Amino acid sequence: MMHMTFYWGRSVTILFDSWQTDSWLGYFLSLLALLLFSAFYQYMEERRLRLKLLSVAKPPPSSAAETPLLRKLSGRRPYRIAGAVLFGVNSAIGYFLMLAVMSFNAGVFIAVVVGLAAGYLAFRGGDEDVVVVDNPCACA
Repeated sequence: MMHMTFYWGRSVTILFDSWQTDSWLGYFLSLLALLLFSAFYQYMEERRLRLKLLSVAKPPPSSAAETPLLRKLSGRRPYRIAGAVLFGVNSAIGYFLMLAVMSFNAGVFIAVVVGLAAGYLAFRGGDEDVVVVDNPCACA
């Protein structure tokens, strides 16, 4: 029977029936895998945001008469496709992490949260402020 409240223990089923832990070694290896997977999620999110910055970067105008409405956007299509693929992969990883936390094992919860925090610190917590605005009307 599945737990409906947080519990501590080494016996946990994570995501699949075949991913069950019955020993302390298996439990700690599973927690380590979830921690690394959570950090990888933050890495992928950082890569997606960098790609988004590349896709919205405006090339210098070739002439003074060029208007924004008449520019060709075909050069940005590969960035948009790659961004969509990264978004899909990152969404899948995020849902897998959410489902792992829904095992209600406190160790799994802590491993995912610590992995997300460590990944954020390592990959997205730099001094530079990266702002990506999806809504073009929000730019001032």
